[in-house]
Amino acid sequence: MRNDDFPKARILVLGWEGGGNVPPILAVIRALAARGHDLRFIGDDCLLAEARGAGARAQAWRRAPNRPDRSASSCFVREWEQPDALAGVRAWARTIFLGPAELYAMDVVDAAREEPTDLVIGADLLFGGMIAAEALGLPLALLSPNVSIVPQPGHPPFGPGFTPATNEAERQRDREAGAMVEQMFDGFLPQINAARARFGLSPLPRTLDQFRADRLLLATSGAFDFPVSRLPDHVRYVGPILEQPSWVSRSTPVAPGDRPLALVSFSTTYQKQEAALEATLDALATLSMRGIVTLGKALAGHEMTAPPNVEIRDGASHDDILPHAACVVTHGGHGTTLRALAAGVPVLVLPMGRDQNDNAARVDYHRLGLRLPPTASAEEIARALRRLVEEPHFVRNAKRFAQTIAAEGGGAERCADEIEGLIRAPFLRHAVGM
Repeated sequence: MRNDDFPKARILVLGWEGGGNVPPILAVIRALAARGHDLRFIGDDCLLAEARGAGARAQAWRRAPNRPDRSASSCFVREWEQPDALAGVRAWARTIFLGPAELYAMDVVDAAREEPTDLVIGADLLFGGMIAAEALGLPLALLSPNVSIVPQPGHPPFGPGFTPATNEAERQRDREAGAMVEQMFDGFLPQINAARARFGLSPLPRTLDQFRADRLLLATSGAFDFPVSRLPDHVRYVGPILEQPSWVSRSTPVAPGDRPLALVSFSTTYQKQEAALEATLDALATLSMRGIVTLGKALAGHEMTAPPNVEIRDGASHDDILPHAACVVTHGGHGTTLRALAAGVPVLVLPMGRDQNDNAARVDYHRLGLRLPPTASAEEIARALRRLVEEPHFVRNAKRFAQTIAAEGGGAERCADEIEGLIRAPFLRHAVGM
């Protein structure tokens, strides 16, 4: 809620073009600007106009990687060429998250010193921003646009898409996977400590010791995440922030029909998803269903042949289609998945990397849909779609979950409340451990 008596803060917001991470940070900028705070944004060139439209003054990264546009050719990492999910994470870490940490830190420190700055809102994957906030002695709120990349107590490691361990073999599995992830992070410890040394900070024994914040704001539903007995004091679930991307257009109305409708959406950014999309089209061709495929920026203009029962739309609003949908077929990005579930629609997830395996695991755990590998055949997809439509517990669970999300509330306004609480409170820095 807006509080006109609240002292106005000078806030520096960090951003980078990663697809689904962008709409939440723009929504938070908009919420804080509406409360009268002075927002400055530093990010990729392709984000600056949107940040200004949300209410921030904006400047580009000067030394750090800077994406000029959202084309597939400008993507920092060709993750679809990596041999496995961990290699994909390592490629992102080398290119954005950890490798150029010193460059990001230098840009943030320069920006904060150019004008008075009271607080930094960082991205949960830009370790250079964390180093800069520490070096400047500024309070730091990290915004995570999905489940936490650092597991909360009792959760499996982030990445492989495990559900919580129920026996000793699974607990050993988690320990081994967690050690692999930690080893990957520690491969970049020299870069982290070099960045820290530039600003007179002492070296760290492990990379994940740098994952420090006064607040870690998880823009997801606590009910969607795995159960946790107690959250660390600095961690807050603020609810999913389901702002639509700026390029989304209002949709042509969905024509009425007797057959169930499947909404198909495979990522805002390019992940070589053509094969999964073609298999889904082939599956729908065999079913007594209708389909609407939204291509988004990743595949806008892509030539494909759709069966007569499927319509293809560029940049269509999911909010306009979901009230008519019986199920959603998706890569499992957090925004697409939570938007479907908030509408009470079960999902079929074909995860392709990033946070998608972990979102699929939560869909599976809560029985809100099904998951298949991204290489699933048309026959496997068709069987899964029949189950989602014909087995009533999927719809029942999804509708119940939608009520839970609505009852939790939250979103950009709750995130703004937490940030104002951080501005108001004495600042005490915490470390997030793995």
